[in-house]
Amino acid sequence: MDLQLNGKRAIVLGGTRGIGRAIAETLAGEGADVAICARNWEQVEETVAALARKGVRATGAPVDIAKGDELKAWVAEVGKTFGGIDILVSNASALVMGAHAEAWESLLKIDILGAANAFEAARPHLEQAAAERGDASFVMISSVSAAETQNAQAYGAIKAAMIHYGKGLAKECAKKKIRVNVVSPGTIYFKGGTWHTVEQNAPQMFEATMKRNPLGRMGTPQDIANTTVFVASPLSGFTTGANFVVDGAITSRVNY
Repeated sequence: MDLQLNGKRAIVLGGTRGIGRAIAETLAGEGADVAICARNWEQVEETVAALARKGVRATGAPVDIAKGDELKAWVAEVGKTFGGIDILVSNASALVMGAHAEAWESLLKIDILGAANAFEAARPHLEQAAAERGDASFVMISSVSAAETQNAQAYGAIKAAMIHYGKGLAKECAKKKIRVNVVSPGTIYFKGGTWHTVEQNAPQMFEATMKRNPLGRMGTPQDIANTTVFVASPLSGFTTGANFVVDGAITSRVNY
């Protein structure tokens, strides 16, 4: 299936590992030019080189997403380098557990304000792209933790806020033909990721969680990338304001 992404210009926040890396590589595989950012310069360099080998324009920079001005400046620079922005994906997360002040602050700065600041900087480019090409897209990566909890967690609360923000933004931007959607992963496993750490340090918890997955496995970054890239593509041109739960049915809630 042709996702009509050839020649599109995309930004992925937190694009060097896990879900973000899979999204960046899938976009590049579909012919989109891709810019990625993360804090580790060596990881950024390696990722950019891998993306460029797919035959697209690729660029990246070490960016502290918690610093709004730094993030905005980089997004604006990508817009100039690529001559526009068609797709923005906010994947970066502080991934802090607990409800202490530091957790709230980190998650607020990176998960919510990172997404909002990036969109603010990209918005003129997205509006222009939508006007010229008929479609532009902003996708945020949230979590099923937004709707399920067993105790007080800043992480889930902030992820829930992202879904609320996305719905409002979708209504606000519809007239400009900018689509805004959210993808909420369930348990996603990859080496170096959260569930890999749990597997190593708390094997009983890992096994118990694995047994809760009706499909008999945890998800992969590629599972999330496939949904994200399709939602970001023009083939999803009438899809906006949605929250796509990609969890292998591990959650019990009904999504309507």
